Amino acid sequence: MPRSSETAFVALGANLGDARAALDAAFVALARLPGTALRAASSIYRTAPIDSSGPDYLNAVVWLDTQLAPRALLGALQRIERAHGRERSYRNAPRTLDLDLLLYGDRRIATRLLTVPHPRLHERAFVLRPLAEIAPRALIPGFGPIGGLLPRVAGQRIDKLAA
Repeated sequence: MPRSSETAFVALGANLGDARAALDAAFVALARLPGTALRAASSIYRTAPIDSSGPDYLNAVVWLDTQLAPRALLGALQRIERAHGRERSYRNAPRTLDLDLLLYGDRRIATRLLTVPHPRLHERAFVLRPLAEIAPRALIPGFGPIGGLLPRVAGQRIDKLAA
């Protein structure tokens, strides 16, 4: 019997190489995951690095319906990152592609390998703004409605790019 689908939100970011091409390729790879449908993709945003260095990032968020369990989805995200040359040389290093599992339904997950909601989701405009664009009524477990979180990150620079 097939597993029922769950809603998942994934953040995409890149600031090395051709970041736009990396995000475009990631959209395609995410839509092709087994048992997964891409329901929506946000606009692409340009943001300054936070707790990091290097050039500005390009960021987006996608909404998936997936039959993959959270750990399987995380593994798939990491395989896509590696296929795009992602190296984890040090914490918050610049990257060719970063895929973060932000939300998985209304679940709270805290393991050595996976924390959902993403631990800094509520502090980052580069995640909250694109998430609010595609899911304006999203509830962040432990933090509440996304609309209540946006004012807290209003001072962070984020520029929506033309399509």
